[in-house]
Amino acid sequence: MSKAFSDFESKPMASASLGQVHLARLRDGRPVAVKVQRPNIREQMVEDLDALGDIAEFLDNHTEFGQRYEFTRMLEELRKSLMRELDYRQEAHNLTAIREQLKDFPHLVVPAPISDYSTSRVLTMEYVPGIKITEMTPLARMEFDGEMLAEELFRAYLNQILVEGFFHADPHPGNVFLTPNHRIALLDLGMVGRIMPRLQEDLLQLLLAISEGHGEDASQIAIKIGQPRREFDQTEFSRRISEIVGQQKTATVEQMQVGRLVLEVTRCAAESQIRVPPELTMLGKTLLNLDQVGRTLAPQFDPNASIRRNAAEILRQRVVKTLSPGNLFSGILEAKDLVQRLPARLNRFFDALANNEFKVSVDAIDEKTLIVGFQKIANRITVGLIIAALIVG
Repeated sequence: MSKAFSDFESKPMASASLGQVHLARLRDGRPVAVKVQRPNIREQMVEDLDALGDIAEFLDNHTEFGQRYEFTRMLEELRKSLMRELDYRQEAHNLTAIREQLKDFPHLVVPAPISDYSTSRVLTMEYVPGIKITEMTPLARMEFDGEMLAEELFRAYLNQILVEGFFHADPHPGNVFLTPNHRIALLDLGMVGRIMPRLQEDLLQLLLAISEGHGEDASQIAIKIGQPRREFDQTEFSRRISEIVGQQKTATVEQMQVGRLVLEVTRCAAESQIRVPPELTMLGKTLLNLDQVGRTLAPQFDPNASIRRNAAEILRQRVVKTLSPGNLFSGILEAKDLVQRLPARLNRFFDALANNEFKVSVDAIDEKTLIVGFQKIANRITVGLIIAALIVG
């Protein structure tokens, strides 16, 4: 230690289950925070997970409860997450990635890792002074705009989840600090989540449906996100989701918890024989923590309204991007290719018809699905005509 640091405080300034953090100073004078992993914690964690694995396997194979919730699959996701957390090099990567994402959010800060002094079991990062938001005094709360900080925090996390697809999954109040210059510092980025683009679109629609109290829409999106089993009862599921989501219409600002609603939708889906992706549970937990952070910063902060505003803005930006010249040009090229190939395809069609080789396969189509499909086509044609008129004009 003496070769790397000119000073190293033996008493930790923070402790957690996996390690503890010490204040130190590099040889060049920079103050740093050094996160040191507890001895043998990795081996102990593996033993505990193996024991839990035996229990999960028994429940999945011998109980209806286990078959419904698939504890083995849930435990495997937990195992992957914990193994990543135990590798501090991975957390250093997370710090760098999230710092880059937050560069457009001036009131949010993440400490920079110092790779030359970090290993898989030791993480050295810049020291960010501050106090936990849970330890702020009433007088301290009067010195900053908590509503503004909470709004920026929600906007940043929704951008991470719904745009970047890579987000800090453990923003509980104990990991959130207020710096002396009234910025929000996010610490302990060992746990992160990843969401694929297709799922991002579904989650965006689900959050909008929940925040607006549209239970029927929320149930349909949840079905789309998950994998219904043979025993699934769609009518009963839609009724339960509508009841859960509808509760927020009469809730006060203090009672609204979007994260809790997402978790209740997830639980209801599992109980109703829908296999839900683990990302949905992680999203619910992340939003539940954000709800608590937002209210700690500003007791009257409305997380529901914030999600509605920011999710709607993300949706607007996606629509604008879809109508960009590049995407329109791509569509024109696809249409050109279709027109060029059409004569040859028509010739093959008439040849097959003349030779009595033409077969027709008729499948029953759900009327609702057909109507929705026609509506989408009509919307696209309308948008195309409007854009064409603008171009000609």
